[in-house]
Amino acid sequence: MDLTLLVLAAGMGSRYGGLKQLDQVGPSGETIIDYSVYDAIEAGFNKIVFIIRRDIEKEMKELLFDKYSKKIQIEYVFQELHNIPEGVELPAERVKPWGTGHAVLMAKDVINEPFVVINADDFYGKSAFKVVADYMRSKQANLKGKNCMAGYLLKNTLSEFGEVSRGVCKINDKNELIEVTERTKIGRKNGKIIADDNGNDLELDGEVFVSMNFWAFTPDVFPELESEFKSFITDNISNLKSEYYIPSIVSHQINNKLATVKVLEATDQWFGVTYKEDKPFVIEKIKNLTLAGEYPERLW
Repeated sequence: MDLTLLVLAAGMGSRYGGLKQLDQVGPSGETIIDYSVYDAIEAGFNKIVFIIRRDIEKEMKELLFDKYSKKIQIEYVFQELHNIPEGVELPAERVKPWGTGHAVLMAKDVINEPFVVINADDFYGKSAFKVVADYMRSKQANLKGKNCMAGYLLKNTLSEFGEVSRGVCKINDKNELIEVTERTKIGRKNGKIIADDNGNDLELDGEVFVSMNFWAFTPDVFPELESEFKSFITDNISNLKSEYYIPSIVSHQINNKLATVKVLEATDQWFGVTYKEDKPFVIEKIKNLTLAGEYPERLW
């Protein structure tokens, strides 16, 4: 079965302070994206599509895409601010694109097979790629609407150097997603995990599953994604900070019984570079995985 990896690599890196997608964290200068691509190839993916910005096209191609193309089919598309439905007038003050849901929609013309969505700046670990790929293959005879996600425990996904945003999951006894709620400004405070709730502190359970933007969809998600984005942007066009998140379309599919989303536990530790201070931690973690034989000294 064909399986595509869709990598969201158009982020501005505003909190991090630079183009973190190309930061070197491995023993031979590897980026976090290198490890995700390596793990995806091992898990049997046969195409990778990148969502990028035009201003980083040259760097991404020279440093990443050329070497990947020797191992796997590579395509890339641009997430651009003005790529919105006809008839919608873009505010002159709007300066950034419309979020992760909008980014996924940019790939609708190059993906016709089941696909997995990940962030470029997150290290997910081998187990996430394998468990999700295995699930999608197991449902190939009746795949339509059989989506899934890799779930991580909230307590294992926090940064020691600042607040993060997470999709907090509610699941049923079949480990199917019932609801995902985007929570922002999550961090530790007085021994508790606290999120922002309209200006108030909201305590969260560290054992709850959260989405780290590791979703698997069937291609029939695109018409729904397009329709819902049109409704979203019509309602939010005047809000200069509004963003259309992937959990929005997931919730729409679940609520309208268009799809189920199986939550599959990822057993490897997640880590990422949300802030510059996270980088030494990531380097050390990857060094230890390499010493343990999980990865070769040089990936490519």
